[in-house]
Amino acid sequence: MQFAIIAVLMPPQKKLVTIKIGSNVITNPEGFPDESVIVNIVHQVKELRSRGYDVLLISSGAVAAGRSIYRFSKKTDMVVQRQVLASIGQVKLISRYKEVFDQHGIICAQVLVTKEDFKSRNHYLHMKNCITGLLSNEIVPIINENDVISVTELMFTDNDELAGLVSAMTNTSVLVILTNVDGVYDGDPDKAGTKLIEVFDSSLIDVNEISSGKKSGFGRGGILTKCLTAEKIAAMGIGVHIANGRTPEVVTRIVAGESVGTTFPARKQRSNFKKYMAHAYEEPKGKVVINAGARATLLADKAKSLLPIGVVEVVGKFLKGDIIRIVDEQGKEIGLGLARYGNEKAVEVVGKKNQPPIIHYDHLYLH
Repeated sequence: MQFAIIAVLMPPQKKLVTIKIGSNVITNPEGFPDESVIVNIVHQVKELRSRGYDVLLISSGAVAAGRSIYRFSKKTDMVVQRQVLASIGQVKLISRYKEVFDQHGIICAQVLVTKEDFKSRNHYLHMKNCITGLLSNEIVPIINENDVISVTELMFTDNDELAGLVSAMTNTSVLVILTNVDGVYDGDPDKAGTKLIEVFDSSLIDVNEISSGKKSGFGRGGILTKCLTAEKIAAMGIGVHIANGRTPEVVTRIVAGESVGTTFPARKQRSNFKKYMAHAYEEPKGKVVINAGARATLLADKAKSLLPIGVVEVVGKFLKGDIIRIVDEQGKEIGLGLARYGNEKAVEVVGKKNQPPIIHYDHLYLH
């Protein structure tokens, strides 16, 4: 009997463009939603899709949308005000996005998240599967923080932080952060002689010295948080651009290779899992203490897994698949990893040869 071997060629994965639209871009001077911005963004999304890109949006603006349709008649707690405005405003915001996308024959979807959704590996994977499913079915995800329940410790620093986490999760090709200034300046942009930085080099520039620390009147973030997010994401192999959201065709021009705004060039490439580890909010369940030899081996250029022979102590309780810390004998943390088995078995094999890795290299993140 003869068998035919058939090679199935999978279509190449599309490059993904993630666009973060800040509150200061999507609102007018009165603090209400500027619908012309939504129209402009959707037009650029259509253009990028026609060029073969997938597109994902991180959009602020729910509270501003709520403010445009409701005023509190009596004194109300500020946290409750934000929750109420976000609750009614998100409906208006996503409805307007849907109306404009419908005009172009594009389906969009709403995804609301909180910091809690990034706290466990399972939540992370469920969220990733949802977003990946939307993109693979040519649906544009519109992601926003769920301000209705995101209060105090549940809040992201701002949507720049959320954009960074989502970019790492989805292996974004390029992240474009749209704001109300043309990019990052070498000083206060309101002062004469200040220049736009076209390419940001963190080895030459101290962002704390150049940032004016100014914030939008309607957003939580400033240029400092944008730069910090951009540096972190660029270090993971994702190029980041900070540009003015009201510049004509700003995103399509950036993707086409034009020099617009400030670019943070992509640097070291990491696997998707290690991108998750770098941003993981999940509290490690335990830790392993390693000896000097294991420390030197892990930090060497050649990739190595963490073997039990290099472990001197197992601390805490953890199960297979939990994130655990890796510390040296002086107590200094050198990385995180995904445990290949629980703490009880780990204790049994401490210091022994010819045992499977406690943490495999593919699931190891070193600081």
